[in-house]
Amino acid sequence: MSEKLDSKKCEPCTGNTPKLNQVEITKYLSELDDWTVNNEQEMIFKKYKFKSFKQALNFTNIIGELAESEGHHPDISLGWGYVLVMLHTHAIKGLSLNDFVLASKIDILNNSKN
Repeated sequence: MSEKLDSKKCEPCTGNTPKLNQVEITKYLSELDDWTVNNEQEMIFKKYKFKSFKQALNFTNIIGELAESEGHHPDISLGWGYVLVMLHTHAIKGLSLNDFVLASKIDILNNSKN
């Protein structure tokens, strides 16, 4: 059995890091909870819903702490009652394993808040 995504650590990427192929994207996406891949297969995203702006802001800050510790940083859109998290690997303009590792860990953070 393969190692769970949330037990992995993000690895530093360079422009030489290979982009994941369609088979790999589909496999890792199936291990996540309700994440979606964009049409170009270069970004995954998920919208988390909250009962207030303050809860959404707190969750955004927690994601920021996780991103710093992992060395992999999402794009985040914050609004009243929601946080939209978008992940891709900037260095390769596509998806790497790091995106799925961080997505898995963000889901765990959200589940621990509920």
